[in-house]
Amino acid sequence: MSDMNSTSDTLNDFEAEKADARRVVVLISGNGSNLQALIDAQSFDELGGEIVAVISNKVDAHGLKRARDASIDAVALPHNEYDSREAFDGALIKVIERHEPDLIVLAGFMRILSPIFVNRFYGRLLNIHPSLLPAYQGLNTHKRVMADGGEEHGASVHFVTEELDGGPVVMQAALKIRPGDSEEEVIEKIHAREHLIYPIAVRWFLEGRLQLGPDGPTLDGMALPPQGMRLSHEDAAEELDEDLQAD
Repeated sequence: MSDMNSTSDTLNDFEAEKADARRVVVLISGNGSNLQALIDAQSFDELGGEIVAVISNKVDAHGLKRARDASIDAVALPHNEYDSREAFDGALIKVIERHEPDLIVLAGFMRILSPIFVNRFYGRLLNIHPSLLPAYQGLNTHKRVMADGGEEHGASVHFVTEELDGGPVVMQAALKIRPGDSEEEVIEKIHAREHLIYPIAVRWFLEGRLQLGPDGPTLDGMALPPQGMRLSHEDAAEELDEDLQAD
C-alpha cells in the first residue's frame, strides 16, 4: 500500500516537459510594420510560436530597431556586399539555418529569391502581397489598381514559390475602393488588412493547421480554394472597426 502511495505521489509531482515553441525567422528590408504586427501578436500569445530572429538586407531598416526593442536577435546582411544574387542567398541561408526556424516569413523583403533559396525552404516560406492575387503581381499595386479605376483591392498571404508573387494563396482580405478615396487612404486600409491577416496565417502554420502539400495548401486537412480563406470587405472592416456607413 505504501508503495502505491509513493508511486501516486511521484506521479502527482511529475510535470510534463513543455514542448519548445515553434521558431520563426522574419526577413525585412524596411519599416517593418508587418513585423510589428507579428511582434504584437506574439506579445499577446496569439502567434503560436516565437520570432527568434529578424534579418534585413538593409542595415538602416527601421524593422531592425523594432526587433531589438522586442529583444529579438536583429541581423543586418547587406546584399550589396555580395557579387551575385546566388552568393547573397547562400549567405542568407546560412544565417537563417543557424536559428533553426520552422517558418520563414517575408515581411517587406524587397529581394527576388533565387531558386536554390526557395527550394531549400519550400513549404516553410510565407509572404504577404498588397493585392488580391493573382491580380496585380509585382510592385506599385496601389497606384496600378487606382489608375485602372479598380473598385476592389486587398492583401494576400501566400506560400513562396519560384514564380514571383505566384505561390498558392492562403488568405486574403478585400477592400472596396470608394469614389474619391485617395491613394494614401487606400494604402492605410491595405496596411491594416495586412496586419490583420498575416499573424493569423502564421499562427495557422505554426499550429500545424496550414500546410503546403503536393496538391496545394490545406487548412485542417481541407484543400483551400484558389483565393485561400478570404475576408470580404465587410468582414475585414468589422474586424478593424472601420466605418461601414461610408460604404
